Amino acid sequence: MQQLPDVVRDRGSKYAVSGGVAASREAAEAFLAELKRDKKFAKATHNTWAVILSDGTPLKGDDGESGAGNVILRMLERDGVTDRILVVTRWYGGKHLGGDRFRHVQTCVRAWLEAFG
Repeated sequence: MQQLPDVVRDRGSKYAVSGGVAASREAAEAFLAELKRDKKFAKATHNTWAVILSDGTPLKGDDGESGAGNVILRMLERDGVTDRILVVTRWYGGKHLGGDRFRHVQTCVRAWLEAFG
C-alpha cells in the first residue's frame, strides 16, 4: 500500500490518498478492508475509490461522496492505469465544500499518480 497521508486541507476537511494493486473485485475489497484496519481510515467520513481491471472492467465506490468515485475512474482511464486501486479519504471538517471537493479528489489522484504511478 502506497499512501500520501495529508494531500489537501480545506475549511477543516483533510484529504489523503492510498493506492495499490487490485487485479479483481476481491482484491479491491481486500485492499479496502486492509485500509480500514487502520482506525484513522475506518473513522473517515468518506473512502471513495476506483479501479480499472485489466479486462477493462471499471469498479468504483462513492462511500457517500456522490460522484467522487467517477472522478477517480475518469482520471485512471485518461492515464491508462489498470489493476491499481486508488482510494481518496476525506475527514469532514464541518463546512460544506461544494464543487471544491471534486477538485480536491483530482488533486489527490494526481499527487498519487505523480508519486507512484
